Amino acid sequence: MPGNYAILGASGTIGATLSRQLTLAGHKVLMLGRDSGKLAALGQEIGQSWKAVNLDNSQELEDVLRHHAEQSGPWSGMANCIGSLILKPAHLTSDEEFRQTVETNLFSSFALVRAAGKLMREGGGSVVLVASAAAEIGISNHEAIAAAKGGVISLARSAAATYAPQQIRVNVVSPGLTRTELTRRIWSNPASAAASQEMHALGKLGEPADVANLIAWLLDPTNSFITGQVIGVDGGLGHVLARKK
Repeated sequence: MPGNYAILGASGTIGATLSRQLTLAGHKVLMLGRDSGKLAALGQEIGQSWKAVNLDNSQELEDVLRHHAEQSGPWSGMANCIGSLILKPAHLTSDEEFRQTVETNLFSSFALVRAAGKLMREGGGSVVLVASAAAEIGISNHEAIAAAKGGVISLARSAAATYAPQQIRVNVVSPGLTRTELTRRIWSNPASAAASQEMHALGKLGEPADVANLIAWLLDPTNSFITGQVIGVDGGLGHVLARKK
């Protein structure tokens, strides 16, 4: 049955991949993000609606979601694919860098959960957030992003308990290193790519579709008995010790 989905961070690699997948499955998608140029191009490509939003004001996000639902019908689900990457030890990370990391990753997730808690109370649905394997296992120079993504995980578990009576499911996808534009400087460098592959038990890096596939699966109402879960798409990075050949 066709659904109505909102994808926050649709201008990024994973968000765009997910938007394409949902479109091919026959769903309506509202693509949200900061980059209006990328959103417009993607919207034209797949024939879906888009809107640039300023997440410095979370009320703007809620207003956009509310207005779209009034025009297109109730929400089936929402996903936050926004992310950032900072690889620095804590003593070299400035206050502004840390605040920006928390704003980008945790605040955006909180804003989406808050909107879903208001707009999906009648019919239920699925909310999917994106964390990181770095929030589940200690990786050097990841203090800021691990703190922010760890907050995303805790947020999701609490929200899953809060909104379960309204049949709003809240889950987290936790990727390892994935080949996106955000991580290009890592995987495009042969030495750093090789080092990263060795950290993953499967000996390879993730692809955007790997992450998008799981988000789409969690959004699907046929999987309505799953909530409060953190599921890794990480080649084993978060829980499996890599062994050299």
